[in-house]
Amino acid sequence: MYAKIKAITGLTSTNTETSHVSTKYIGLLSSKLSLFKKKSGNLYNFRCPYCGDSEKSKTKARGYLILNKTFYVYKCHNCEKSTDFGSLLRYVNSDLHKEYTFEIYKNKNVYIQSDDNKKDLNLSKPVFLKGDSPLKKLKKISQLSPDHPVTKWVRNRHIQSRFHYKLFFCNRFYEWVNTFIPNKFSSLKGDHPRFVIPFLDKSNKMFALQGRAFGKEEPKYLTIRLSDEKKLYGLDSINWGRKVYVVEGPIDSLFLDNCVATAHSDLRIDKKDNVTLIPDNEPRNREIVKRIRSFIEDDFSVCLFPEQIKQKDINEMVVSGVKDIKKLIDNNTYKGLEAKVRFNEWRKIDA
Repeated sequence: MYAKIKAITGLTSTNTETSHVSTKYIGLLSSKLSLFKKKSGNLYNFRCPYCGDSEKSKTKARGYLILNKTFYVYKCHNCEKSTDFGSLLRYVNSDLHKEYTFEIYKNKNVYIQSDDNKKDLNLSKPVFLKGDSPLKKLKKISQLSPDHPVTKWVRNRHIQSRFHYKLFFCNRFYEWVNTFIPNKFSSLKGDHPRFVIPFLDKSNKMFALQGRAFGKEEPKYLTIRLSDEKKLYGLDSINWGRKVYVVEGPIDSLFLDNCVATAHSDLRIDKKDNVTLIPDNEPRNREIVKRIRSFIEDDFSVCLFPEQIKQKDINEMVVSGVKDIKKLIDNNTYKGLEAKVRFNEWRKIDA
C-alpha cells in the first residue's frame, strides 16, 4: 500500500529522484557507520549497526546497502536484518532521518512504501512461465567437464558426485537473476560467476537460492527468496519423522544424512524433539557464543565440538580428514544442564 510520505515511517521510494537523495544521505551517514566503504557504483559495505557485527574480528563488515530499482535496501549477512534505507537511517540517526524525510517530501509526486516489516530484499515477484524454471538456463555441476574449474572446486571440497545434479554453475549471476526477478540488480557492472544452490520444496519447486562467489566478490553469499516460505535448504529430501540435523551452510548439510541448512547463524527451527543444532565451531566468536547460549536456553540439543577439532565447520572438517562426522556430532551433543556445563567449558570468551 502506497501513501504520501510521513515523517514517522521508514522510506522506500518508487521515484528515481529519491535514490539521488538517498545517495546524498548515505554519504552524510557514512561517518556514523564503522568500516564504511563504497564497494561499487550502488553497493556500500559497513559493520552492521543492529548486531554490531563481529566482536572477535574488528575488520569484519557484513552490512550492505544496495540499490534495488530506484531505492536502497539494507541487508546484514550476520544477523539477517533486512530493511529499507529510511529505517536504517532512522535507527542510526533520527535527526538526520527527519532531514531526509523533509527533503524527499519536497518532491510532491513522491510516494513511498513502509518497509519495516519486510524480512527480505526481494521486493519484485519472480516471473516464471508455466512449467518453466530459471535453473534450466544453467548447467548442473554434473554436466560440466571433469577439468572445468568449477568441477575441480567442487571436488576439492569433497562434495560427493551424487549431489552434483542438485548444484549449478552460473557464469553471469546478476544477469541470470534479472531474467526472473526483473531489475533485481539495477546494474550489471561487476557481474561475475557464482556457484548456485537452489532451495527446493517437497515438490522440487525452487523457493529460494544461494549464490556463492568463487573469488573476492562481496558479499560472498547472496541468498535470494522467491516466496515467503521459510528459508530452509534440504526440504526436498528431509524426513521429519527421523532425527534432524540443522547447520548454517547448505554445503555443510550435504555431509550429513537428514540435514537442513538455515543459511544464517540462527539455527532454531519450529521443531525441537529429535533435532540437533550444529553451530559453527568458533568458541572465540562472540556472536556464535551468544547464539549458542540462546539455543541452550530455548532447550535445543546443541553440538559442541571437542577441543581437538580446530576446523570451523563440517566441510572444513571433511576436507581436513576428520572421519565419521555423524558419530562425532552425536557423541558431542548436549541439552539442558549438561549443555550449560559443556558450553562454559567450550567457549573461550564471555558473551
